[in-house]
Amino acid sequence: MADIRREGVSPATDELASTLMGDALDLLAAGEPFEVLLVVQDTSGATQSFEFTDDGPEACLEAARAQVGQVAGAVRYALAYEGAVADEAGAYADALLLEFGERGWRGYSAFSLIDGKGSGEGFTWTDPAPAGEVPALL
Repeated sequence: MADIRREGVSPATDELASTLMGDALDLLAAGEPFEVLLVVQDTSGATQSFEFTDDGPEACLEAARAQVGQVAGAVRYALAYEGAVADEAGAYADALLLEFGERGWRGYSAFSLIDGKGSGEGFTWTDPAPAGEVPALL
């Protein structure tokens, strides 16, 4: 069966994902640890935020992904977590990873390279870069 999901990102999903990424970068700059952050928006425009910390990183990520479909009336979501990305030479760099999507649309991911966690004004990050399509959670 052909995938009939829309391509691209709606302005509302872009805003939701950008806001979450900014909040996560602020936490990293302040040295506030987190495993996975999730925000889900419903049909009325109300948002619910979740933080997953009680397990290891993979278990928290799976729990966050599962939570998306459990929110009544969910239409869009974004989740953020720390990880690493490889460059062309195969070296890994610390990054903030983001996954986001909307009901009826394809799911996508992005990353921002980070350095200097917990150093306040010394914390640096790159502009978000696309990391490809991921399975849609709605």
